[in-house]
Amino acid sequence: MPRTDELRERGELTHIDAAGAARMVDVGDKQVTRRRAEASAFVEMQPATLDMIEAGDAPKGDVFAVARIAGIMGAKRTPDLIPLCHPLSITHATVDLATERGQRTGVLITAAVETDGKTGVEMEALTAASTAALALYDMCKAVDRGMTITDLGVLRKEGGASGTWVRGKESK
Repeated sequence: MPRTDELRERGELTHIDAAGAARMVDVGDKQVTRRRAEASAFVEMQPATLDMIEAGDAPKGDVFAVARIAGIMGAKRTPDLIPLCHPLSITHATVDLATERGQRTGVLITAAVETDGKTGVEMEALTAASTAALALYDMCKAVDRGMTITDLGVLRKEGGASGTWVRGKESK
């Protein structure tokens, strides 16, 4: 496993300067390109909790509507939450929620964020998915405190010098 100083010398730790201090990456010389990222999270719950959500009977109201809005708001507030993220002008953000029953029971949250900018929107997509998951938990915790948020990760990113990356595939 490479040491931090070796990674920094190879340019693989872009948020650390030569002295090892945290820094915001300078994107001033990068080209503006269309950027898009997708991320997902899963909220595992009891079948009765999912029944309640689907029936629209949650005590706090429409769980999916609140989670969707929370996710979009989270994407917009990412630089306020993640210290070294650049403030970006997001051109589009969506949060989709789908129920699952089978090997696991719960809600799959998929967030997509787009911008025309000098840096990617992976953090915004991750923040959208996680914020939506947290809002869903908050909306249902009175009936199921055992819910678990899992599988948070980037699914896909497009744009910029590195091109397209898809989870599970080697592509550029």
